[in-house]
Amino acid sequence: MTGATFEYVGRELDIFLEARNWKRYWATLVRPYLAGDVLEVGAGLGANIGYLNNPAVRSLHCLEPDEALAAQLRQAASGQPNITVSAGTVADLALESFDAVLYADVLEHIEDDKGELRRAAALLRAGGTLIVLAPAHQALFNPFDAALGHYRRYDRSSLAACSPPSARLERMWYLDSVGLLASGANKLVLRQRLPTKRQIAFWDTYIVPASKALDPVFGYRAGKSILAVWRRTE
Repeated sequence: MTGATFEYVGRELDIFLEARNWKRYWATLVRPYLAGDVLEVGAGLGANIGYLNNPAVRSLHCLEPDEALAAQLRQAASGQPNITVSAGTVADLALESFDAVLYADVLEHIEDDKGELRRAAALLRAGGTLIVLAPAHQALFNPFDAALGHYRRYDRSSLAACSPPSARLERMWYLDSVGLLASGANKLVLRQRLPTKRQIAFWDTYIVPASKALDPVFGYRAGKSILAVWRRTE
């Protein structure tokens, strides 16, 4: 599927645009794995650029299948010479190679997740890293997920089952342990299709910092999001 035929159906790009504490939190964890030439798949509006473009990143290529979003993304990236943008999917980059490939809340939108990660790993240079951040726990799948076009949520076993043959799973964390309780409340009580901006602001201002403090205490064994890193071995 190319950028010309794909149209994004979710609204979380707008809803989570101001979730700065959350983006800063997970970006800090993945930063040691981001260096050299980096590809962000499903870059959306470019909200992650400022958190990913660290001094170790030589180039950041933002790939977005929705042409309308890609156009906005080009504006967001203008004036930053090490950032490039293209509309399409990893299949359109078959001749490219990268040191790291990142999916941040994207894989759950892709029906063939195993095939997607296999194609992404093929773009990695030897020793390169494949990074996935996704919503956790299928039991929490709710109207919000459905409204955003999510096919699934993940746990350790289901995400590990997506491991590409050419890569070794290096590390996996659960993140946002306190937010896990809020997600459970929405599933069981609120049943909202979409959270309000006020709710997102509360979560980002109060719950995310609490999770950042408690997640290490819990050994990253509980959370409403899951983060995994693979390293290409072939």
